Amino acid sequence: QVQLVESGGGLVQAGGSLRLSCAASGRTFSNYAMGWFRRAPGKERKFIAAITRSGANTYYADSVKGRFTISRDDAKNTVFLQMNSLKPEDTAVYYCAASPAAYYSGYSQYSQGHIYTYWGQGTQVTVSS
Repeated sequence: QVQLVESGGGLVQAGGSLRLSCAASGRTFSNYAMGWFRRAPGKERKFIAAITRSGANTYYADSVKGRFTISRDDAKNTVFLQMNSLKPEDTAVYYCAASPAAYYSGYSQYSQGHIYTYWGQGTQVTVSS
């Protein structure tokens, strides 16, 4: 079992920044690829970003590319999502997720929610215009 706890959400004005954190516990963190997803009110959950187990590769949805950055600190068992130039349409509940799979590659696979076994409870991000 892996427990994931997100933090860092809040209310921010358009153009502002937030840094989300996701702290993991329970298993060896470096054995997991990590992803961030979000769900806006009345909409389906969508992939935002992912980082491989080694941290060597990252993947982003087009909607956040150039504005968001995913990173990981294995010494702290934490994955981060730095969000800059926030827009009202970024308003959503943000979830981190962990995938134990070692054989996936590329955006098409890491963007799929079904490869992630463990999920956090989410943190609300609200961007005002």
